[in-house]
Amino acid sequence: MADYKEYLSGINRELYHEGEWQWQEGEYTVTRSHQYTAPGCHNSCGVLLYTKDGKLEKVEGDPLNPFNNGKLCMRCLNLVEAVDHPDRLKYPMKRVGERGENKWQRISWDEAYAMICEKVNYYKKNFGPESIVGVHGTGRNINWQLPMLFNAGIQTPNISTLFFSGFACYLPRIVGSTAVNGDFMIVDASVQHPDRYANAEWQAPECVIVWGNDPLKSNADGFLGHWLVQCMQMGTKIISVDPRLTWWSARAEVWLPIRPGTDAALAIGMLNIIIEEDLYDHDFVENWTYGFEELAARVKEYPVAKVAEITGLPAEKIQKAARLFAQAKPAAIQWGLAFEQQISCMSLVLAVADLIGITGNIDVPGGMLLVRHAFNAHRHYNCGSEFTPPEVAAKKLNGAAKGVAENSIVPHADSDVILRAMETGKPYPLKMLWVQSSNSLACPAMDAPRALEAMKKMEFILVADPFLTPTAVAVADIVLPVGMGPERNSVRNWWTPMRAQSKVCQYYEAKGDEEIVVEFGKRLNPEAFPFENDVDLLNWYLTMDGDYPGNWSDLREKTWEYWDWDAAYRKYEKGMLREDGEMGFNTPTGKLELAPLMYMQWELDPLPFHIEPPEGPVTTPELYAEYPLILTTGARSYEFFHSEHRQLPTMREFHPDPLVTMHPEVAAANGIKEGEWVWIESPRGRFKQKAYLTPGINPQVINAEHGWWFPEQGPENWFGVFDSNPNNLTRAEVTGQGGIGSPIKSMLCKIYKVEEGVNDLISPTEQVVKLGGFKHG
Repeated sequence: MADYKEYLSGINRELYHEGEWQWQEGEYTVTRSHQYTAPGCHNSCGVLLYTKDGKLEKVEGDPLNPFNNGKLCMRCLNLVEAVDHPDRLKYPMKRVGERGENKWQRISWDEAYAMICEKVNYYKKNFGPESIVGVHGTGRNINWQLPMLFNAGIQTPNISTLFFSGFACYLPRIVGSTAVNGDFMIVDASVQHPDRYANAEWQAPECVIVWGNDPLKSNADGFLGHWLVQCMQMGTKIISVDPRLTWWSARAEVWLPIRPGTDAALAIGMLNIIIEEDLYDHDFVENWTYGFEELAARVKEYPVAKVAEITGLPAEKIQKAARLFAQAKPAAIQWGLAFEQQISCMSLVLAVADLIGITGNIDVPGGMLLVRHAFNAHRHYNCGSEFTPPEVAAKKLNGAAKGVAENSIVPHADSDVILRAMETGKPYPLKMLWVQSSNSLACPAMDAPRALEAMKKMEFILVADPFLTPTAVAVADIVLPVGMGPERNSVRNWWTPMRAQSKVCQYYEAKGDEEIVVEFGKRLNPEAFPFENDVDLLNWYLTMDGDYPGNWSDLREKTWEYWDWDAAYRKYEKGMLREDGEMGFNTPTGKLELAPLMYMQWELDPLPFHIEPPEGPVTTPELYAEYPLILTTGARSYEFFHSEHRQLPTMREFHPDPLVTMHPEVAAANGIKEGEWVWIESPRGRFKQKAYLTPGINPQVINAEHGWWFPEQGPENWFGVFDSNPNNLTRAEVTGQGGIGSPIKSMLCKIYKVEEGVNDLISPTEQVVKLGGFKHG
């Protein structure tokens, strides 16, 4: 804390123009703004954008910004290279050859508006708005804008992150934690205080479990990894749950290299130890929780010996981790995407939320902070849904998550049901896809070859993106150029604080998402879009709900005067969480529900449980004998955000090839050396990556990188999108309880060396594009 006070006092605030949003430095105009790495990323860090003659020349972190304190990731520092890249889409284009031939004709925006609106209106009239599917990728820079267009402009109920089974990203943690405590929670790393670590009330966590997460690389919603590093410098101890020896594992008091897909068993076992050894917070449990006795009875079914057998972890390490966490005051859990990407997803979320609850680490300094959206402006993926006619909304393709969806917890349609409807025309035909900022084939599509065949059946597909992606080349009938972060005006309020993003430059005819939304919205449904421009849309969004006191210009020009400091602790004791103003949590019982009633309403088991992955040494021993390795995928890197940045020379200099991480014993057993190309194969298909050997990985496990495509190969080969794609092996329509969760981090595979001229005569891209796929069942 003293070091941080010294840091604050040492900043030359006059040098960095405190209180100004834009100024001149010699030949440069400097704009204080916030930036997502284009177009994705889950945060929005404070930046100083240097422009000259309307061109972005340099990017620096803003030392006065209390969110990121001047620190930036390498993707943001490399933003100039991305913005000025010659391969970016410059103009709208329509397809003039066959799909996949990469033959395009430049058109004007007015022509694009007319062509697309004509298609939308035709399908709405003849097949209903539900026949059009709105698709968006990840990134909080589009989480309300595109739903507003799809809900209110097209008026379709079918909005999705396409082909991504089981809502297997973030949403389960949101709905699961909400069921337990009424709100979402993040590690309290002092972000809610204007003076951050120097705040007198805040204290560093004594212990943090980093669970299925690599914060320095992933920087998930409302959290930056370097915050946790600073907590460690103040004494925070780490427990790492990860089959890989990450940066955090190497510095942890306890590293638990778990068998993938068994995390729920570990969490339940830790609950059992804490309860059996009387390490829980009696005062909090007795006064503020519901369902403790039921929870205590369930976890007795998971003694530590059984959990050790399930997870492959030594019993004494499980005990050490449970005791360290329970005895630390305060303690917190930094959780990651591994939670969603296993069959026991909703159980794991519940068990970990229960761990926080019974140890009394909820909404206390240095514990798990209950958070809400800035100024209570809570419209995101449901934005504009009031403009979708009720009879149309009722046709949303819900699927197995119907119980959750009908309670308006999940605004999106089920991607598996959409996939089936694309293939079969049931329960009704789907005709058009609007894909914006999603490179579906390269990244989210589970069973990418199947996804390609389904997309081919669509009569009309629009793809909007900063670059011509493999997805655009393969299936698009029209492509639109999307502006990057410095080329758009925008706003961020997920979670806090509220932040503005300013347009400072223009790349040819690329338009920001807000501009695209307004222009199409005005043409498709003028009643819902009474806006002249993007700033009108932003002003409407800021004031349509919640209690934001200004407009977008205020947020841009007086940003920290409109910062939403929600620094209160133990809000449940102060009547700050419930609409009725009573003490307690925003749950049906008013208590933190260890056995949540919402789980019962959703037809989910309200007590934690373990389910074995659908394939593995326990479930399918015969298959395991032939495919003896567990494949995980989805781990982040410093250079890339999902499938972005592969065309940037600087990023590829740091990370030129896709890497599959394996233990040296595994490599030796398969005759593989460091840096050699390796086939990763299952009964469903294969892909190749370069071998990276390290003793820092569970020997049962290999870890392959996702999101790879090769812009250097050119569009004629669809950028080799299937060559190194783990989604040749993943499966759609395999989900956990309630249709939530997916086993894509616990698949079985085998590996063998790529032998030039012997077993590489047909590439996976050629196999899929020209030969119809891998022909599996």
